[in-house]
Amino acid sequence: MSTPSIANKKRLVFLLFTVSFILFGLIFRIGWIQIVDGERYRQLAHMQQTRDIPIPAKRGIVFDRKGKKLAISASTSTVWARPAEVERSGKVDEISKELAAILEQDENDIKAKLTRRNVGLIKIEKWINKEKADAIRQAKMEGVWIAEDNRRHYPFGNFAAHILGHTTDDNRGLVGIELEYDKYLSGLPGRWIKNTDAVGRQLPYGVEKYYEPENGLNVVLTIDEVIQHFTEKALDNVLAQTKAKKVIAIVMDPKTGDILAMATKPDFDPNNPRVPVSEEKKREFESLDTKEKQKLWNEMWRNPMISDTYEPGSTFKLITSAAGLEEGVVEPNSPFYCSGHATVAGQKIRCWRYYNPHGAQTFTVGVQNSCNPVFIEIGQRLGVEKYYKYIEAFGFTKITGVDLPGEGNSIVQNKERVGPVELATISFGHGISVTPLQLVNSIAAIGNDGKLMKPRIVKELVDDAGNVIHRYEPKMVRQAVSEKTARELRLIMESVVTDGSGKSAYIPGYRIGGKTGTADKIENGRYASGKVYSSFVALAPIDDPRLAVLVVVDEPQGVRFGSLTAAPAVHDILKDSLRYMDIEPQYNEKEAKQFAKAEVTVPEVRNMTLTNAAKTLATHSLQYDTEPTTVDNPDTVIVDQFPKPGAKVPEKSIIILYLKKENP
Repeated sequence: MSTPSIANKKRLVFLLFTVSFILFGLIFRIGWIQIVDGERYRQLAHMQQTRDIPIPAKRGIVFDRKGKKLAISASTSTVWARPAEVERSGKVDEISKELAAILEQDENDIKAKLTRRNVGLIKIEKWINKEKADAIRQAKMEGVWIAEDNRRHYPFGNFAAHILGHTTDDNRGLVGIELEYDKYLSGLPGRWIKNTDAVGRQLPYGVEKYYEPENGLNVVLTIDEVIQHFTEKALDNVLAQTKAKKVIAIVMDPKTGDILAMATKPDFDPNNPRVPVSEEKKREFESLDTKEKQKLWNEMWRNPMISDTYEPGSTFKLITSAAGLEEGVVEPNSPFYCSGHATVAGQKIRCWRYYNPHGAQTFTVGVQNSCNPVFIEIGQRLGVEKYYKYIEAFGFTKITGVDLPGEGNSIVQNKERVGPVELATISFGHGISVTPLQLVNSIAAIGNDGKLMKPRIVKELVDDAGNVIHRYEPKMVRQAVSEKTARELRLIMESVVTDGSGKSAYIPGYRIGGKTGTADKIENGRYASGKVYSSFVALAPIDDPRLAVLVVVDEPQGVRFGSLTAAPAVHDILKDSLRYMDIEPQYNEKEAKQFAKAEVTVPEVRNMTLTNAAKTLATHSLQYDTEPTTVDNPDTVIVDQFPKPGAKVPEKSIIILYLKKENP
């Protein structure tokens, strides 16, 4: 046997070292994978071998203060697919065609979803009805299945839209209560985890785990559904009569700060929030591009009652009155004289009735007449420092802190820059801008013996078993003025309704106090010619206020005075709400003869069709409204009514009929 040459020995040694180096590298790599990167590869393997299907949690219900459901989560179905499994079946075209026919969609769109690469699961269509879901189940298409889902539904359509808000397609709150309390309403989603093979088919002996979703908490509002209904009905009437750009209203309980109703018209339907309610706006919407549509949506969803500011005009004179009475610079019978204008720092400021001056009058009569020179003089007597103390005391320098998103703050001039003219204009409600909520909350303080409360729109959070998880208690902010001042001012407010400019708000048998307001509208930093805000604010009953109401009409056409536009709406809201709250009218002798009506007993109309119910109510001299307000089928069945059968009400009272809802 020949001895290997030196060259061969070198080759063998080189080969030995090379193989050893490769083996060492492989051993090192295996060790690195198993020890250093072991956890990452275990996770990747787990992801490849399992499928994790999210199970949405049921969003919490939104109730009114008496348990009426205003927002619910309706059970529905969503179509899911595994593209790899569909492709493995070899029936992509057949499945696409069948799915498209059932879902009434374009076949090419369905096929594009089913053939997507690098996607384990894909959502084909969400929120389909029961008939379509059953058809897909019966078809037994490989790689396609139905999963339970929840869809947000608002049973009363556009009712309380700006309070409730709405959700995204993924059931996340977008505006309103839905956004503010999203973390409580949304709950915790569940999971469906199972072992699958390479193409996503479930392994017969694999591990399968189902984690139940945890439902969201239910939110109980301070809103009273019936008072909200009365409020929205009154605003619909004002909008139709004045042809205004917008009308808003807020109803509060002065003693607790509870918001009982809050409405803006026109509004939107939270069930379909991206489509305007009015036909005119729908036609305009169709011609807009994406950017313009987004602008329209933001305008439509914006809650002007808490986000927008306006010059309150003469309604702000109540704040000036409260400050003057509290500081003792004026008394109810203090004498004043109106010559049609007041001269301040060489500048002539006119009274609204400059063409026919009010002449000699007491302070009380000056409030009734809403005479600007009277309040200019009170402002001068107070001075900037004292006056601003009450602007702050009544809550105009900070946001109210109401539990709704997007609250705006007032625009108040820095007192260091307020001169005699600025002080004069602020004293009668010009040169200062406030939110409607700030104004009605300050007037509510007058109804609460001077105590300013924090506005509250949520009472409590409860679980599905009815257990209270958290209760939001009423909170007093401060004592704005004394009880004596508040009572004196309420009597002056009452005289405005009985003897002054607020007679349109008068209700026989009830003591109502109020104040009118009309202020020029500011656009782009200037007063817009011919455009005004007309408003009316009220307390009732004035001896023990249970309701504070503000109505603001934005750009009324024709008649512009708050006494003729907003005051009638306040009248309608108070008339229905006070009766609903079982506050009995106390007629004086004259009213008893002139206004007292015969009482009738409310008949039973539940389970009747709307047609038959209307006939029955007519025979009892009663009127009706429906909820929802739009009725397509006159044979719709009545499921509830207010007042209940057997209640005694005056003739021609309005009975609210709740109609049976179709499944969403």
